[in-house]
Order: sequence, then structure tokens, then C-alpha cells
Amino acid sequence: MLNRQPVALSVGGGGLDFVVDVAGRRIGIKTGWSPGEPLFHAEVDGLAVAVQIDAVGPGWRLILEGGQADVLVLTPRQAELYALMPVKAAPDTSKFLLSPMPGLLASVAVSEGQEIKAGEALAVVEAMKME
Repeated sequence: MLNRQPVALSVGGGGLDFVVDVAGRRIGIKTGWSPGEPLFHAEVDGLAVAVQIDAVGPGWRLILEGGQADVLVLTPRQAELYALMPVKAAPDTSKFLLSPMPGLLASVAVSEGQEIKAGEALAVVEAMKME
């Protein structure tokens, strides 16, 4: 899965050289990378690349030249079942006031139902000896 879209691929070869078939396109890869290393240094179809790899949940986030892709490696059956899983929607926090850091709520400057304007003080939070 690449950004929640299925991508069929197969890997052949061994040692430091691999041939990856991605949806019918063959890509040659030479690398000495081992799982757990944060940077994937490789030669992909003759082009040197360095991809940052971060573990994200059950998959990985690949970051290259400012772009990123979330990757999940699944068997065909796992991919079939994964496609049936609902996407968890992010909670709507538009009606919440969120503090930029944990601290003590020292005072509330507004009352329930009061109309407020952008930039108006709503509350004072004391954190790390600052207000």
C-alpha cells in the first residue's frame, strides 16, 4: 500500500542487488541498507538516492527531496482485508481551545456564550514559570 493505494510489486535478486517490479515497471536497486537504519542509501536505476525512513504505526514513512509517502507492506490477503478497514477520521477540534503546552489554567477571561474576536485573550495558562 502506498498512501492507502494498493501497488503490486515483486522483488527478485539477492545480496546487494535487487530488481523490483512495480505494476509492470522493472526497477534495479543496489543497496547495502539494513532494516533499522534511518537512511536508505541506494542506486536506483543508476541514480544515487538517500531516502529517510521513519517507522509510523505498522508501516513506514519515506521522505525524499521534500516529498513523503506512507508505505505498508502486506501480503495479497492482508491487502484485501486492509482495504475493508474504515479510515479513522481525525477528531474535529475546531470548537476546542487547545493549549500549546501543558500547564495550570490560571484564569478564564471569557464567559459562556460570549462572542469573541480574533486575537482576544481567552485564558491565562501558567507553564514553566511563564504566563
